[in-house]
Amino acid sequence: MPFTKKQREYLDNANHRWNIKQGATRSGKTYLDYFVIPKRIRKVIDKDGLTVILGNTKGTLQRNIIEPLQNMYGTSLVTDIKSDNTAYLFGQKCFCLGADKVTRVNQIRGASIKYCYGDEVATWNREVFTMLKSRLDKPYSKFDGTLNPEYPTHWIKEFIDSDADIYCQSYCIDDNPTLDFTFVENLKKEYAGTVYYDRYILGKWKRAEGSIYIKFADNPDGFVKSADKEHISRIDIGIDFGGNGSGHAFVATAKYSDGRKQPVMSRKHMKKDFRQGIDANLLSELFLEFVEDVIKKYGKPTNAYYDNAETVLGQSIKKRM
Repeated sequence: MPFTKKQREYLDNANHRWNIKQGATRSGKTYLDYFVIPKRIRKVIDKDGLTVILGNTKGTLQRNIIEPLQNMYGTSLVTDIKSDNTAYLFGQKCFCLGADKVTRVNQIRGASIKYCYGDEVATWNREVFTMLKSRLDKPYSKFDGTLNPEYPTHWIKEFIDSDADIYCQSYCIDDNPTLDFTFVENLKKEYAGTVYYDRYILGKWKRAEGSIYIKFADNPDGFVKSADKEHISRIDIGIDFGGNGSGHAFVATAKYSDGRKQPVMSRKHMKKDFRQGIDANLLSELFLEFVEDVIKKYGKPTNAYYDNAETVLGQSIKKRM
């Protein structure tokens, strides 16, 4: 099957440290990687470092990556994932690990990685991705990954939008001309009028769960005026401690010399994104990072206020400050 125009663009341009394909389901993102993976592995097979394949779970890796590769190249070149979480791909031992929990990748903690392939990256535990950044430490280290967009403030989108060495390609369902026309048209009709049309058809980052004000949820910064730094008289920070399963929020609010008030920076940390949750020590570290960012952009805050019902967390932050 010939490559699509979008797939050829990736082959020509994906020579960065991070190479990512994001977009709609069934748009041809993963199919291309069945050719990219052997190419990448063979190129660095004699170099130092580990070869790693990460996915949501080991089971999804077997289904999404290993079995399609076996169908194309045979089981002599691509073995099943063994009980020690390794498989041999194109003459190279590869660690195949689930990335939904940081404990699942302890086998590669501290190791140097020369090549990593990532499947369903948006479903990973954030700490796994953070660990991976420091492991790709060779001049020739590279990452290829695919993902389906989720909500616009997702941590992986923040990384994609950063100034790191990233080549990112976006796909919509029409970028895959091999799909049956009737199937595509029916899918568009089934998702029409819903936020899932933007995600699964257009491949856009779209907030889908629990949104009432969709335009605001997708682009909150577009509804906030830029801060007038020259006329800020003070900055106060509010801390909202989350309950079970929720997140902790920090909001910095500027007060101007004419009496106006305006939120100028906010940050939310979800407990589910951290392996052991967020205890008082970690929360204090996260708050210090937030304060440092406020200082860099707007100057030193005047006060910080927290919910008095959570005295232990509040006193811990106060002590660190």
